[in-house]
Amino acid sequence: MSKVEQNREKKKQVILVAAKNAFLSEGYTAASMDSIAAEAKITKQTLYRYFPSKFNLFQSTLAKLGEGFNERYLQHLSQKDTHDALIAFAKEFMQFHLSGEHIATQRLLIAEVNQSPEIIESFMEMSSDSTSRALHVFFAERFDLVNPETKIDLWLGMLLAPRAKALLGMPTLNSEQIEKHVIEATELLLAGICESTTL
Repeated sequence: MSKVEQNREKKKQVILVAAKNAFLSEGYTAASMDSIAAEAKITKQTLYRYFPSKFNLFQSTLAKLGEGFNERYLQHLSQKDTHDALIAFAKEFMQFHLSGEHIATQRLLIAEVNQSPEIIESFMEMSSDSTSRALHVFFAERFDLVNPETKIDLWLGMLLAPRAKALLGMPTLNSEQIEKHVIEATELLLAGICESTTL
């Protein structure tokens, strides 16, 4: 990467940090390109050279927030032991979905749904495609399931259940509580799969 490209990438990252701060503290509608440019210490014209619209900047900010997490929890699915793979995936998955940034993002999306439905559509398109595909392959191969979608949805629903309390401002689970929740949800999933395959 050339020096010019490195500088361009650094500036882009500074803009994304400023945008994240603005969107999560002010909301999508209230955040302005002027204030984001000011926080990034660039001109508004420079900001528009990098991101042609606030919507485009918001999409890039969402992508940056989730960057690396999909890969981190999906890598666990390659473990040989199925039980260990599910537990490791579930812990990482829950830690991300209970993180302060993720909870703040969820609150922002809920608050903005009526004024800016396009941001919800964008978020939904970005959020779970690779995870859904990887889990479908994992469940099909490891459990010999033809249509594992319902089981996957139920398991993820169990894992995400504590997020509702966090969205309402209640304390999130600590690491020990997450582990206990993961084990119980996964054991319930595995018992259900075993029962359905023996019927």
